[in-house]
Amino acid sequence: MDSDTLTGLLKNVAEKFPDRRALSVSGKFDLTHARLNVLIERAASRLVSSAGINPGDVVALTFPNTVEFVIMFLAVLRARATAAPLNAAYTAEEFEFYLSDSDSKLLLTSKEGNAPAQEAASKLNISHVTATLLDAGSDLALSVADSDSVSDSASELVNSPDDPALFLHTSGTTSRPKGVPLTQLNLVSSVKNIKSVYKLTESDSTVIVLPLFHVHGLLAGLLSSLGAGAAVTLPAAGRFSATTFWADMKKYDATWYTAVPTIHQIILDRHASQPEPEYPKLRFIRSCSASLAPVILSRLEEAFGAPVLEAYAMTEATHLMSSNPLPEEGPHKPGSVGKPVGQEMAILNEKGEMQEPHSKGEVCIRGPNVTKGYKNNPEANKAGFEFGWFHTGDIGYFDSDGYLHLVGRIKELINRGGEKISPIEVDSVLLTHPDVSQGVAFGVPDEKYGEEINCAVIPREGTTVTEEDIKTFCKKNLAAFKVPKRVFITDNLPKTASGKIQRRIVAQHFLEKP
Repeated sequence: MDSDTLTGLLKNVAEKFPDRRALSVSGKFDLTHARLNVLIERAASRLVSSAGINPGDVVALTFPNTVEFVIMFLAVLRARATAAPLNAAYTAEEFEFYLSDSDSKLLLTSKEGNAPAQEAASKLNISHVTATLLDAGSDLALSVADSDSVSDSASELVNSPDDPALFLHTSGTTSRPKGVPLTQLNLVSSVKNIKSVYKLTESDSTVIVLPLFHVHGLLAGLLSSLGAGAAVTLPAAGRFSATTFWADMKKYDATWYTAVPTIHQIILDRHASQPEPEYPKLRFIRSCSASLAPVILSRLEEAFGAPVLEAYAMTEATHLMSSNPLPEEGPHKPGSVGKPVGQEMAILNEKGEMQEPHSKGEVCIRGPNVTKGYKNNPEANKAGFEFGWFHTGDIGYFDSDGYLHLVGRIKELINRGGEKISPIEVDSVLLTHPDVSQGVAFGVPDEKYGEEINCAVIPREGTTVTEEDIKTFCKKNLAAFKVPKRVFITDNLPKTASGKIQRRIVAQHFLEKP
């Protein structure tokens, strides 16, 4: 086991930084890298000898952001099995689809369990096992009887770079979610890319604010930190809470955090209404998973005195594809997602020809972090891997400094009578309105133009805005054909579990209203 596997990298870290803090549950207990490694090895042995897990088996995990999830996730990988983390909020029907589509052999949960997941697992004849860690000195307890040979069954297993390690589904912007298998090599490549661009070391510390069943929180927050010998803190509640966030950041000497724009906005809104007496000195703040409007970036920098680095990522790339650099490495540009990190990236036209700077085309990538293909989906693989590149489905261009600028998803560009409108551009204008907290533009069917542009906005707390206010503001800042024809004023925007606002879902939500 060496560092061309994630498992090997983490083992090396445990040997190099045995006594440094690896993982904390806020206000409860801390685990060192050495202790975490012991817990992972023992849990992996239990999975092999007591739960009957074989190399290549898929193990589904549905937990809040807890220490049990972290240990069991890494134990599944150590056992040469594949981890399939699932959102605990799914319905029984959704669990049934994901458990079945991944061919899961075992369902792992906290001792409190998850009724819909258990119902689905029972229907599919999938065993259910719970995991509990009482304190830092205890062994992790699994609800399965020990076999006689439990002691070190995992020690005989040698992890390979080609081992399928993680199975996730895409968000499915236009169709049913596609299964994405990722190998040990995919994972370790991405971890190394994230470590290098942000210069993560054993001196760093972060608080996890994103769910660990998505690549953003899992790869950028958790695994890259552990792979650098750095420290990770899980909120006591098992999920993000604006009320405890800064207290945790200060208590655990955090040096950075990563989040989606929605959470950055929540943190900013709290800063505006209930500022902390002082904020920790951060090396950087990272934003990813959705477009960050330049106005939000500048507000974050002003409020918290740290550079805000926007990045670009997707599940199929095991998260990171490009990022703005740290200040000592170059400028970070508002409205850009930076430069490619650890992989090749090209802008291709429909014929597969590379485009010059400032010419738009589809963003395409290839590298050791990229999945080899979707599971059982030859049609998607044919379209997704044309011309020897993975096609992201995003339209963008490189500027003359080699920074990538995204225009939007190919399928989300709004075609108004032949004029292609980037909804990201309209979002950015909406968010510069002083009384708008959140805003999103989307396309709707239109008899005259084929498609027309609408938007939905959440007013800032304590303010009122009207549809006419927003339209007047947009007319001053956008070409006439880009001004939303209809504005929905709301107090809530539908989001995915990872905090993303998906335009298709927002459009459906508001168009269904009378």
